[in-house]
Amino acid sequence: MAKPKSSDKSKSGNRAIALNRKARYNYFIEEDFEAGIVLTGTEVKSLRAGEANITDSYAEAKMGEIFLINAYIKEYEMGNRFNHDARRPRKLLLHRREVNKIAAAIQRKGKTLVPLSLYFNDKNRVKVKIGLASGKKSHDKRATEKERDWNREKARLMKDSY
Repeated sequence: MAKPKSSDKSKSGNRAIALNRKARYNYFIEEDFEAGIVLTGTEVKSLRAGEANITDSYAEAKMGEIFLINAYIKEYEMGNRFNHDARRPRKLLLHRREVNKIAAAIQRKGKTLVPLSLYFNDKNRVKVKIGLASGKKSHDKRATEKERDWNREKARLMKDSY
């Protein structure tokens, strides 16, 4: 039996490490950006093991740069003294034009930067998908839930009719 080629694995797309499922429920995502992230070696090893959580994290603009705050990347077990702090702020790598656009949007009322997913891209680089978002009110959340339930019911009815 032939072994699958390594290029077959990269064709499958991005390999998710952590997802923020609550983000689309709690926020209207107006625009999303793909950003690189500055990591140390032990952080990358923990991410390869799938030990991360971005549910409670957010991003903010400081001094012309964007930082990911409160993202949890578990300490690497074999990291000894070179280990990293699990919740340290991590710099995001974006083009200058994107940073300026995001910083201007954040200063407007009610806008925030929310991480949507953390993943390895085709070149095995860690990327963060961040969304420029505004918060939903409780009636907006109910409408979203109602629409999702209706779509689920509609799909069920269509499936039964065929």
